[in-house]
Amino acid sequence: MSGDAAAVLAALVERGRTVAVAESLTGGLVAAALTAVPGASRAVRGSVTAYASEVKRDVLGVAGSLLADRGAVDPEVARQMARGVRSVLGADWGLATTGVAGPTDQDGQPVGTVFVAVAGPHGGCVVRRLSLDGDRESIRTESVRAVLALLHDELTANAGAKDTEHKGGMDVCSPE
Repeated sequence: MSGDAAAVLAALVERGRTVAVAESLTGGLVAAALTAVPGASRAVRGSVTAYASEVKRDVLGVAGSLLADRGAVDPEVARQMARGVRSVLGADWGLATTGVAGPTDQDGQPVGTVFVAVAGPHGGCVVRRLSLDGDRESIRTESVRAVLALLHDELTANAGAKDTEHKGGMDVCSPE
């Protein structure tokens, strides 16, 4: 598993694919990690920092009823964010981060609860729940690493191995 932005970008470029990022708790750190790599413009379409629930709803298309019922820290919210940014920015792959970096709990979820999602070019996606320890900075940093690693895994896994990789902490999204 690689959470290295350069490795992710190399895999995207090698496959002729693009990526877009929707970020909540990471506030632009995923996009910053990707665009810090020379040549990132060959694969990075852009990003949306959707810190407010209204931005998640109005820009990314996350269902308002979902946000009202469950709050922003939810696997389905992450899934809809990843699919939404992929669509809005016209990318092959969409990434999303949502969670609680602290200092206090949010939406009934404890600090360190994070959901990262990757939506792919054929309508499928995966969501991983993270339970992270540490301060705000370390939770955000680990969230960046985790979503990049998840994308790297999706880009490099062969189709036969994918089914077994989605067990334990991951939720396979149904096609759109």
